[in-house]
Amino acid sequence: MMTILKTYQTSINERYMELAVDAMREGKLIVYPTDTLYAIGCDALNIRAIERICRIKDINPQKVNLSIVCSDISQAAEYARIDNRAFRILKEYLPGPYTFLLPAATTLPKIFKGRKVVGVRIPDNAIACRLAQELGNPLLSTSAVGEAEIRQDAVDPESIALRYGNETEFVIDGGEGGAVPSTVVDLTDSAAPSVIRLGAGEFTD
Repeated sequence: MMTILKTYQTSINERYMELAVDAMREGKLIVYPTDTLYAIGCDALNIRAIERICRIKDINPQKVNLSIVCSDISQAAEYARIDNRAFRILKEYLPGPYTFLLPAATTLPKIFKGRKVVGVRIPDNAIACRLAQELGNPLLSTSAVGEAEIRQDAVDPESIALRYGNETEFVIDGGEGGAVPSTVVDLTDSAAPSVIRLGAGEFTD
C-alpha cells in the first residue's frame, strides 16, 4: 500500500527520509521530486529493484542509458569516470537540471554494463540530494512520466501517486513539480560535449 509523505525542501522531514531510504534498502521503489520532473527511484545497487523500474517504464537497459541521482560530485565520482575536463563542467553546472552522460565505473551493477555509459544527475533539489546522501549511494532514477504525456500528471504528485500506487512504497510530495525534463549532455568525450536533449537547463560549453 503506497503512502504519500508530504515534506518541503526548506524543512525536510527527517523521519520521512528514513522511511524512504529504508524502503529503498529493502528493494522497494519510491516517487520523489527533483528540480525538473518527479522521478521514480530505487537503490542503484539493487539489480532486482532496477529491473522492476525498467519493467514499469518499459525501458530496455541494453538500448537506453540508465541514470543515477547523486548527492554531490564526490558520490558521482564513485560510480562514473570523471576526468578533469568533465569535473570542471560538472562543477559549473551542478546542482542543476542536467543529466550528464559519462563512462560508467565498474562499481555499478551488471545491468549498466551493456551500455558502458551512465547518466549522472545532481538535482538542485534538497530532497533528492538528501535521499542519495542518506542512502549512501546513488538512486537509479527515471522520470515518472514520459515527455509526450499529459503535463498535469507530470507536475502533480497526487496524480503520480494514483498512477503508481501499486508499484511504489512511498510518494514524497514536495509540492508541484516541473513540467520540463532535464537537459541531457553527452560528456563521454569531455573535450567535445554535445547536447542530446535540450530541456530545463541552458548548456553553452
